[in-house]
Amino acid sequence: MILVTGGLGFIGSHTVRALTDAGQECVLLQRRTPQVPAHLADLPVHVAQADVADLDALLAVGEQYPITGIVHLAVALPWPVTDNDPIEATAEALNAFLNIVRAAQKWGVRRVVTASTIGVYGFDSEGALTEDVPISIGKSHPIPTFKKVTELLAGHLSDVTDVDVVNARISGTWGPGGHLPDPFFAAPSLAQAAALRTEPDLSGLLAPPHAEDALDLLYVKDTGRALALLQLADKLNHSTYNIASGHATSNTDVIAAITSVEPDFRYELPSAGESQVRWLDITRLREDTGFEPEYDTAAAAADYIAWLRAGNAR
Repeated sequence: MILVTGGLGFIGSHTVRALTDAGQECVLLQRRTPQVPAHLADLPVHVAQADVADLDALLAVGEQYPITGIVHLAVALPWPVTDNDPIEATAEALNAFLNIVRAAQKWGVRRVVTASTIGVYGFDSEGALTEDVPISIGKSHPIPTFKKVTELLAGHLSDVTDVDVVNARISGTWGPGGHLPDPFFAAPSLAQAAALRTEPDLSGLLAPPHAEDALDLLYVKDTGRALALLQLADKLNHSTYNIASGHATSNTDVIAAITSVEPDFRYELPSAGESQVRWLDITRLREDTGFEPEYDTAAAAADYIAWLRAGNAR
């Protein structure tokens, strides 16, 4: 059985579906409820109610189920900033990650796939970003800052334990169940507007979007499948993998894809002139797992808009 932390969430639920499609039974770790959600009720899954920060509760899951692999997607970050003690919040987030490795070691799990982010690359590079590009140690947004720390810990723990901790640097992911709005890129809000046949509301983005803004976008069903392939591969030759489409998709590309699905959708973003274009190289992922994205931008837009119109838009 594969334990998926955050398995009821956005990327987690699609990862669970991909794992079950590959013949695996999954245990979903959930802090708030022991109930299997309706959208996963057709799958061979179990829900264990426990907090990853509670080691005793986490270890008890392994007494109930024969866990053979772990995909760690639960959000355990000292962010967003709250009134809580920031030092204690950071300690709890780090300990949650360490607990996963503690549990894996106790259960004899050979591989933990843990979520990192495209954000660790920063914003100064252009072109194809490979996993061996030097990463700045400078502080940026709390999410990539913390992911850099856990990537280093993952490498250390892989060397000193019997657990192979694999970093999955996940690119911009969109699709059913995702953030609306996503604060980092416009594609989900644009798809929602097309589904509702309304004007896009892009006020929730951290920065005003422009036509040329480009990101390596991956449809969430492909993201989940890539994570499943990493967990199930017989052999991995690396400790870090880009989870991405392997090319940059601009806002103009997204709008064109949406228009191919919804011809009445007409929207223009302002131009900012030149924009840095970068994407994640997925050669490692292809070679070690055979992964290829199944959804191009048009297919992703069509699938997402159909899902939104099936009573899921808000």
